[in-house]
Amino acid sequence: MTVGLTYDLRSEYLARGYSEEETAELDRDDTVAAIEEAVRRAGHATDRIGSAGALAERLAKNHRWDLVFNICEGLHGLGREALVPAMLDAHRIPYTFSDPAVLALSLHKALTKRVVRDLGVPTPDFAVVEKPEDVDGVRLAYPLFAKPLAEGTGKGIGPASKIATPAELREVCAALLKRFRQPVLVEEFLPGREFTAGIVGTGAEAEVVGVMEVILNKNAEADAYSYVNKEECDDRVVYRLADDGIGPECRAVSLKAWRGLGARDAGRVDLRVARDGKVSFIEVNPLAGLHPQHSDLPIICTMVGVTFQQLIERILASATRRVRG
Repeated sequence: MTVGLTYDLRSEYLARGYSEEETAELDRDDTVAAIEEAVRRAGHATDRIGSAGALAERLAKNHRWDLVFNICEGLHGLGREALVPAMLDAHRIPYTFSDPAVLALSLHKALTKRVVRDLGVPTPDFAVVEKPEDVDGVRLAYPLFAKPLAEGTGKGIGPASKIATPAELREVCAALLKRFRQPVLVEEFLPGREFTAGIVGTGAEAEVVGVMEVILNKNAEADAYSYVNKEECDDRVVYRLADDGIGPECRAVSLKAWRGLGARDAGRVDLRVARDGKVSFIEVNPLAGLHPQHSDLPIICTMVGVTFQQLIERILASATRRVRG
Protein backbone atom coordinates (compact mmCIF):
# COMPACT_ATOMS: atom_id res chain seq x y z
CA MET A 1 0.00 0.00 0.00
CA THR A 2 0.96 3.66 -0.31
CA VAL A 3 1.54 5.37 3.03
CA GLY A 4 1.48 9.15 3.21
CA LEU A 5 3.60 10.85 5.87
CA THR A 6 2.32 13.94 7.67
CA TYR A 7 4.66 15.79 10.03
CA ASP A 8 5.85 19.20 11.22
CA LEU A 9 9.57 19.69 10.73
CA ARG A 10 11.27 21.58 13.53
CA SER A 11 13.89 22.91 11.13
CA GLU A 12 11.26 24.59 8.95
CA TYR A 13 9.75 26.47 11.89
CA LEU A 14 13.15 27.45 13.25
CA ALA A 15 13.97 28.90 9.83
CA ARG A 16 10.81 31.02 10.10
CA GLY A 17 12.04 32.54 13.34
CA TYR A 18 10.34 30.40 15.96
CA SER A 19 12.40 29.59 19.06
CA GLU A 20 13.87 26.28 20.19
CA GLU A 21 11.30 26.02 22.98
CA GLU A 22 8.34 26.94 20.74
CA THR A 23 9.28 24.14 18.35
CA ALA A 24 10.26 21.58 20.98
CA GLU A 25 7.35 19.24 20.19
CA LEU A 26 7.98 19.24 16.45
CA ASP A 27 9.97 16.57 14.66
CA ARG A 28 13.56 16.48 13.54
CA ASP A 29 14.43 15.69 9.93
CA ASP A 30 16.08 12.42 10.94
CA THR A 31 12.90 11.29 12.73
CA VAL A 32 10.88 11.57 9.52
CA ALA A 33 13.65 9.86 7.57
CA ALA A 34 13.77 6.98 10.06
CA ILE A 35 10.00 6.48 9.94
CA GLU A 36 9.96 6.58 6.15
CA GLU A 37 12.76 4.03 5.92
CA ALA A 38 10.97 1.70 8.36
CA VAL A 39 7.69 1.97 6.43
CA ARG A 40 9.50 1.13 3.20
CA ARG A 41 11.28 -1.81 4.81
CA ALA A 42 7.85 -3.06 5.84
CA GLY A 43 7.05 -3.31 2.13
CA HIS A 44 5.09 -0.13 1.50
CA ALA A 45 5.53 2.84 -0.81
CA THR A 46 5.77 6.23 0.88
CA ASP A 47 4.74 9.76 -0.01
CA ARG A 48 5.99 12.69 2.05
CA ILE A 49 3.06 15.07 2.53
CA GLY A 50 4.29 17.34 5.32
CA SER A 51 2.28 19.73 7.46
CA ALA A 52 -1.46 20.32 7.75
CA GLY A 53 -1.19 23.11 5.19
CA ALA A 54 0.56 20.84 2.71
CA LEU A 55 -2.06 18.15 3.35
CA ALA A 56 -4.87 20.62 2.63
CA GLU A 57 -3.27 21.48 -0.71
CA ARG A 58 -2.91 17.82 -1.64
CA LEU A 59 -6.49 17.01 -0.62
CA ALA A 60 -7.76 19.92 -2.70
CA LYS A 61 -6.13 18.20 -5.69
CA ASN A 62 -7.91 14.93 -4.80
CA HIS A 63 -4.74 13.11 -3.75
CA ARG A 64 -5.37 9.98 -1.70
CA TRP A 65 -3.37 7.36 0.20
CA ASP A 66 -4.14 3.90 1.51
CA LEU A 67 -2.99 5.03 4.96
CA VAL A 68 -1.43 8.16 6.41
CA PHE A 69 1.26 7.84 9.07
CA ASN A 70 0.48 10.98 11.04
CA ILE A 71 2.83 12.65 13.51
CA CYS A 72 1.68 16.26 13.01
CA GLU A 73 1.78 18.14 16.33
CA GLY A 74 0.75 21.58 15.08
CA LEU A 75 1.86 24.79 16.74
CA HIS A 76 -1.17 26.89 17.66
CA GLY A 77 -4.40 26.30 19.58
CA LEU A 78 -5.81 23.63 21.87
CA GLY A 79 -6.99 21.56 18.90
CA ARG A 80 -3.71 21.63 17.00
CA GLU A 81 -3.02 17.89 17.22
CA ALA A 82 -6.55 17.08 16.06
CA LEU A 83 -6.36 19.11 12.83
CA VAL A 84 -4.77 16.55 10.51
CA PRO A 85 -6.90 13.59 11.70
CA ALA A 86 -10.06 15.71 11.28
CA MET A 87 -9.07 16.59 7.71
CA LEU A 88 -8.37 12.96 6.92
CA ASP A 89 -11.65 11.84 8.48
CA ALA A 90 -13.50 14.35 6.29
CA HIS A 91 -11.97 12.70 3.22
CA ARG A 92 -12.38 9.15 4.60
CA ILE A 93 -8.66 8.46 4.50
CA PRO A 94 -7.40 6.17 7.28
CA TYR A 95 -4.43 7.14 9.44
CA THR A 96 -2.29 5.97 12.33
CA PHE A 97 -2.82 6.93 15.96
CA SER A 98 -5.76 8.49 17.74
CA ASP A 99 -8.77 10.30 16.32
CA PRO A 100 -9.49 14.05 16.65
CA ALA A 101 -11.62 13.68 19.77
CA VAL A 102 -8.90 11.84 21.69
CA LEU A 103 -6.12 14.16 20.53
CA ALA A 104 -8.09 17.30 21.43
CA LEU A 105 -9.04 15.88 24.82
CA SER A 106 -5.57 14.65 25.73
CA LEU A 107 -3.90 17.97 24.92
CA HIS A 108 -6.21 19.65 27.46
CA LYS A 109 -4.65 18.15 30.58
CA ALA A 110 -7.44 19.18 32.96
CA LEU A 111 -10.23 17.70 30.84
CA THR A 112 -8.20 14.51 30.49
CA LYS A 113 -7.82 14.28 34.27
CA ARG A 114 -11.56 14.74 34.73
CA VAL A 115 -12.25 11.86 32.35
CA VAL A 116 -9.69 9.46 33.84
CA ARG A 117 -10.91 10.33 37.34
CA ASP A 118 -14.41 9.34 36.24
CA LEU A 119 -12.91 6.08 34.92
CA GLY A 120 -11.59 5.36 38.42
CA VAL A 121 -7.97 6.03 37.50
CA PRO A 122 -6.07 7.75 40.35
CA THR A 123 -4.78 11.23 39.54
CA PRO A 124 -3.77 14.10 41.84
CA ASP A 125 -6.34 16.73 42.80
CA PHE A 126 -6.05 19.82 40.63
CA ALA A 127 -7.34 23.24 39.71
CA VAL A 128 -7.24 25.35 36.55
CA VAL A 129 -6.06 28.95 36.69
CA GLU A 130 -7.32 30.94 33.71
CA LYS A 131 -6.54 34.41 35.09
CA PRO A 132 -4.39 35.66 37.99
CA GLU A 133 -7.29 36.14 40.39
CA ASP A 134 -8.26 32.45 40.03
CA VAL A 135 -5.34 31.66 42.34
CA ASP A 136 -7.47 32.88 45.27
CA GLY A 137 -9.86 29.97 44.67
CA VAL A 138 -7.24 27.21 44.68
CA ARG A 139 -7.94 24.88 47.61
CA LEU A 140 -5.28 22.21 47.36
CA ALA A 141 -2.71 20.75 49.75
CA TYR A 142 0.80 22.17 49.36
CA PRO A 143 3.29 21.57 47.86
CA LEU A 144 1.72 22.10 44.44
CA PHE A 145 2.93 21.76 40.89
CA ALA A 146 2.05 24.17 38.07
CA LYS A 147 2.46 23.82 34.31
CA PRO A 148 0.83 25.05 31.09
CA LEU A 149 -2.50 23.37 30.40
CA ALA A 150 -1.74 22.24 26.86
CA GLU A 151 1.98 21.81 26.24
CA GLY A 152 4.32 18.84 25.99
CA THR A 153 8.04 18.06 26.06
CA GLY A 154 8.25 19.67 29.50
CA LYS A 155 7.56 23.16 28.12
CA GLY A 156 6.92 25.62 30.93
CA ILE A 157 8.23 23.20 33.56
CA GLY A 158 11.33 24.10 35.58
CA PRO A 159 12.65 24.64 39.10
CA ALA A 160 9.82 27.08 39.90
CA SER A 161 7.11 24.54 39.03
CA LYS A 162 7.11 23.00 42.50
CA ILE A 163 5.31 25.51 44.72
CA ALA A 164 5.39 25.77 48.52
CA THR A 165 3.30 28.86 49.30
CA PRO A 166 0.33 30.87 47.98
CA ALA A 167 2.69 33.73 47.16
CA GLU A 168 4.79 31.42 44.97
CA LEU A 169 1.65 30.08 43.31
CA ARG A 170 0.51 33.58 42.43
CA GLU A 171 3.90 34.47 40.98
CA VAL A 172 4.35 31.28 38.96
CA CYS A 173 0.82 31.31 37.54
CA ALA A 174 1.12 34.95 36.50
CA ALA A 175 4.38 34.20 34.70
CA LEU A 176 2.99 31.12 32.91
CA LEU A 177 -0.21 32.90 31.86
CA LYS A 178 1.80 35.71 30.33
CA ARG A 179 4.40 33.49 28.69
CA PHE A 180 2.18 30.78 27.17
CA ARG A 181 -1.15 32.64 26.83
CA GLN A 182 -3.15 29.63 28.00
CA PRO A 183 -4.55 28.41 31.33
CA VAL A 184 -2.33 26.86 33.98
CA LEU A 185 -2.88 23.41 35.46
CA VAL A 186 -2.18 23.34 39.20
CA GLU A 187 -2.12 19.97 40.92
CA GLU A 188 -0.98 18.52 44.19
CA PHE A 189 2.67 17.55 43.92
CA LEU A 190 3.43 13.84 43.91
CA PRO A 191 6.72 13.20 45.74
CA GLY A 192 7.46 9.66 44.58
CA ARG A 193 9.14 7.93 41.67
CA GLU A 194 8.32 8.89 38.08
CA PHE A 195 7.55 6.50 35.24
CA THR A 196 6.37 6.45 31.66
CA ALA A 197 4.64 3.43 30.15
CA GLY A 198 4.96 2.64 26.46
CA ILE A 199 1.80 1.22 24.92
CA VAL A 200 1.18 -0.39 21.53
CA GLY A 201 -2.24 -1.35 20.22
CA THR A 202 -5.88 -0.37 20.48
CA GLY A 203 -8.67 -1.35 22.85
CA ALA A 204 -8.51 -4.94 24.08
CA GLU A 205 -5.40 -5.52 21.93
CA ALA A 206 -3.46 -2.69 23.58
CA GLU A 207 -0.52 -3.80 25.69
CA VAL A 208 2.19 -2.15 27.74
CA VAL A 209 5.47 -3.02 26.05
CA GLY A 210 7.48 -1.66 28.96
CA VAL A 211 7.52 0.73 31.91
CA MET A 212 10.52 3.02 32.21
CA GLU A 213 11.54 4.88 35.34
CA VAL A 214 12.83 8.43 34.90
CA ILE A 215 15.63 9.12 37.39
CA LEU A 216 17.07 12.62 37.67
CA ASN A 217 20.81 13.01 38.16
CA LYS A 218 22.26 15.37 40.74
CA ASN A 219 22.90 17.98 38.04
CA ALA A 220 19.31 17.86 36.79
CA GLU A 221 16.59 20.36 37.61
CA ALA A 222 14.94 18.88 40.69
CA ASP A 223 11.46 17.40 41.13
CA ALA A 224 10.36 17.28 37.49
CA TYR A 225 11.05 15.84 34.06
CA SER A 226 11.41 19.42 32.85
CA TYR A 227 12.05 20.94 29.44
CA VAL A 228 15.76 21.38 30.18
CA ASN A 229 16.07 17.87 31.62
CA LYS A 230 14.47 16.42 28.50
CA GLU A 231 16.57 18.49 26.11
CA GLU A 232 19.77 17.48 27.94
CA CYS A 233 18.67 14.01 28.97
CA ASP A 234 22.02 12.37 28.11
CA ASP A 235 23.66 14.28 30.98
CA ARG A 236 20.78 14.88 33.36
CA VAL A 237 18.59 11.75 33.28
CA VAL A 238 18.98 8.01 33.80
CA TYR A 239 16.39 5.65 32.33
CA ARG A 240 15.81 2.12 33.56
CA LEU A 241 13.07 -0.46 33.30
CA ALA A 242 10.69 -0.69 36.24
CA ASP A 243 11.27 -4.37 36.83
CA ASP A 244 10.50 -4.31 40.55
CA GLY A 245 7.16 -4.77 42.32
CA ILE A 246 5.70 -1.46 41.15
CA GLY A 247 5.74 -2.47 37.48
CA PRO A 248 2.38 -4.32 37.45
CA GLU A 249 0.61 -1.38 39.09
CA CYS A 250 2.07 1.00 36.51
CA ARG A 251 0.87 -1.29 33.73
CA ALA A 252 -2.64 -1.58 35.15
CA VAL A 253 -3.11 2.17 35.65
CA SER A 254 -1.72 2.93 32.19
CA LEU A 255 -3.89 0.43 30.35
CA LYS A 256 -7.04 1.51 32.18
CA ALA A 257 -6.44 5.12 31.17
CA TRP A 258 -5.40 4.26 27.59
CA ARG A 259 -8.39 2.05 26.91
CA GLY A 260 -10.83 4.31 28.73
CA LEU A 261 -9.75 7.36 26.73
CA GLY A 262 -9.95 5.45 23.45
CA ALA A 263 -6.32 6.03 22.43
CA ARG A 264 -5.07 4.01 19.48
CA ASP A 265 -2.07 2.25 17.95
CA ALA A 266 0.78 3.51 20.18
CA GLY A 267 1.72 6.15 22.73
CA ARG A 268 2.70 6.73 26.34
CA VAL A 269 1.16 7.26 29.74
CA ASP A 270 3.13 9.25 32.32
CA LEU A 271 2.87 8.24 35.97
CA ARG A 272 4.14 9.26 39.38
CA VAL A 273 3.89 7.77 42.86
CA ALA A 274 1.69 9.69 45.29
CA ARG A 275 2.16 10.36 49.00
CA ASP A 276 0.24 7.17 49.83
CA GLY A 277 2.64 5.06 47.74
CA LYS A 278 0.13 4.40 44.95
CA VAL A 279 0.74 5.01 41.27
CA SER A 280 -1.11 8.00 39.83
CA PHE A 281 -1.87 9.12 36.30
CA ILE A 282 -0.16 12.35 35.25
CA GLU A 283 -0.93 12.62 31.55
CA VAL A 284 -1.27 10.64 28.33
CA ASN A 285 0.62 11.17 25.09
CA PRO A 286 -1.30 9.53 22.24
CA LEU A 287 1.01 11.18 19.67
CA ALA A 288 4.33 10.25 21.22
CA GLY A 289 7.72 11.22 19.82
CA LEU A 290 9.32 8.66 17.51
CA HIS A 291 12.96 9.60 17.24
CA PRO A 292 14.72 6.20 17.27
CA GLN A 293 17.30 7.15 19.91
CA HIS A 294 15.93 10.14 21.82
CA SER A 295 12.16 9.65 22.19
CA ASP A 296 10.82 7.83 25.24
CA LEU A 297 8.64 5.27 23.41
CA PRO A 298 11.45 3.96 21.16
CA ILE A 299 13.81 4.02 24.16
CA ILE A 300 11.40 1.80 26.10
CA CYS A 301 11.05 -0.55 23.14
CA THR A 302 14.82 -0.83 22.76
CA MET A 303 15.11 -1.69 26.47
CA VAL A 304 12.72 -4.64 26.06
CA GLY A 305 14.21 -5.88 22.80
CA VAL A 306 11.73 -4.35 20.35
CA THR A 307 13.58 -2.67 17.48
CA PHE A 308 12.48 0.61 15.93
CA GLN A 309 11.56 -1.32 12.78
CA GLN A 310 9.36 -3.67 14.80
CA LEU A 311 7.72 -0.72 16.58
CA ILE A 312 6.77 0.97 13.31
CA GLU A 313 5.48 -2.32 11.90
CA ARG A 314 3.35 -2.90 15.00
CA ILE A 315 1.88 0.61 14.67
CA LEU A 316 1.07 -0.03 11.01
CA ALA A 317 -0.45 -3.40 11.87
CA SER A 318 -2.64 -1.93 14.59
CA ALA A 319 -3.92 0.80 12.26
CA THR A 320 -4.52 -1.68 9.45
CA ARG A 321 -6.53 -4.00 11.68
CA ARG A 322 -8.72 -1.06 12.77
CA VAL A 323 -9.36 -0.03 9.18
CA ARG A 324 -10.18 -3.53 7.98
CA GLY A 325 -12.25 -4.23 11.06
